[in-house]
Amino acid sequence: MESPTTAMHVGSVARFTPPDGQSFDYDAFCALVARRISLVPRYRQKLRWVPGHLANPVWVDDEDFDITYHVRRSALPKPGDDDQLRALVGRLQARPLDRARPLWEIYLVEGLADGRFAIITKTHHAMVDGISAVDIGTVLLDVSPTPQETPDDSWVPRPEPSRAGLVLGAFADTLRRPTVALETIRSGIGDARALGGRALGALGGIASVARTSLRSAPDSPLNTTIGEQRRFGMASTSLDDYKRIRKTHGGTVNDVVLATVAGALRAWLLTRGESVVPSTTVRAMVPVSVRSEGEAGGLGNRVSSYFVDLPVGEPSPVVRLHQISYAMQGHKESGQSVGADVLVRLTGFAPPTIHSAAARLGAGLSRRLFNVIVTNVPGPQFPLYAAGAQMDDCFPVVPLAKGQAVTIGLMSYNGGVYYGMNCDRDAMPDIDVLATCIEDSLAELLETAK
Repeated sequence: MESPTTAMHVGSVARFTPPDGQSFDYDAFCALVARRISLVPRYRQKLRWVPGHLANPVWVDDEDFDITYHVRRSALPKPGDDDQLRALVGRLQARPLDRARPLWEIYLVEGLADGRFAIITKTHHAMVDGISAVDIGTVLLDVSPTPQETPDDSWVPRPEPSRAGLVLGAFADTLRRPTVALETIRSGIGDARALGGRALGALGGIASVARTSLRSAPDSPLNTTIGEQRRFGMASTSLDDYKRIRKTHGGTVNDVVLATVAGALRAWLLTRGESVVPSTTVRAMVPVSVRSEGEAGGLGNRVSSYFVDLPVGEPSPVVRLHQISYAMQGHKESGQSVGADVLVRLTGFAPPTIHSAAARLGAGLSRRLFNVIVTNVPGPQFPLYAAGAQMDDCFPVVPLAKGQAVTIGLMSYNGGVYYGMNCDRDAMPDIDVLATCIEDSLAELLETAK
C-alpha cells in the first residue's frame, strides 16, 4: 500500500514538562533510547527483500545500527507555539522512512513555550498496529519520575544473510508450508467447534461486511487525489466529559467519540458551504483489535474494522449519538470481530503475490468503501515520564490511504482525550477549523448532559 503519496508509518506527538529548574538534554535522551531499545529487538532490525520476490521480506539485524541516525534533534523558533509545532509535525510525517535502515525515527523538539519540549515518533506500520504502539511506549516511558533500571545490553548483531541464503531460506519455508497449512486447518476446525452457537453470528458479520462493500460510501470532500505533503491538526478534550455524556444518554465512550466526530464533520462541511441534508452521512472505518487477551502485548497486526455511517445530516446531537450507539451495538452482536479473527489468521498462508494483490485492491477500494478512518486507542489514566519529564499529552498520527484527505486518530491519557488529524496539505488547508469543530461538538453534547 505504500507509495510516494501514502507513506505507511504511524506516529505520535507528545509534549513534556521537564522537572523544575532542569533542562532536557539530548545526549541523555539518546542514551535513554540506546539503553531501552534492547527491550524491543526489532528496532535494531531492517528489511531484506528475497531475490525474485520468492517470499515475503525478512527482518535481519542491522550490523551498522547507529542510534544517532534514528534519534534526532530539532527546535522551534520563538515563541514556540502550537502552530509552529503542528507545521513541523506535518513536514516530518510527510517524509518516508528509509527502507535500508530500521523503520523508525524519534525527534526531540526543543523550544516550546513555557520551557516544554516535544517528542515526535515515526514507526512503520509493518512493525506495529495501534494497540502495540502504545505498549512500545514503555521503551521510553516510566510510571514514575525515577527511570526504571534497564538490564545491561550485550547485543551483537547476527551476520546479515547473503542473497543465496535468502533464496535458500525461501525454499525451506516453501517445503515447510504444507505442514503449517495442515496445522492451520486443524486450528480452524477447533475454532469452529469452540464457537458453537456463535457460528451463525460470525457468518452474519461476514455477510454484513460484504453488504457494506457492495454499497459505496457517499461522495465527500474527504475523498480526493492526495499528494506527498501533509498538515497536522490537534484537539484536546476531557475524558470526564465523554463519561458524563455516556452516563446520561447510554452507549459507550467510543460511541460518544464517534458522535463527537459526526457533529464536528457536520459543522466543518457547513463552513465549506457543502450541501448537508437530513440524509447526509459520512462513512467511517473504525479499526478494532481482534487479539485475544494473551496476545495484547505482542507485535503484529490483529485488527478488524467496522464501517459506521455517521449521521452528519442529523441536527440533534442526542439523536446522532443514539443512532451511532445502535449501529455499533449491531456490529458487536453480529459477531463480525469473531469472523475477522479467523480471517486474519488464515491470511498468513497466502503467497506473497496474493498479499501484494490484496493490499493493492484494498488501497484501490478505500475510496469506495469509506470516507474517513477514525481510530481510538485507550491509554493509561495516570502520568507517564521520560527521563523524569512528565508527559502532558499525546496525539496520534495515522497514515493516509489512497484517496483519503484526512485520518482522525485519538488517544485517551491521564484524564484527557487527544485528537491527532493527519491530512493532505492541499486538500485540507482548514484542518484547524475541523479541530475547533471537534471541541465545539463535544461541548454541544455535554450541554445536553447537564
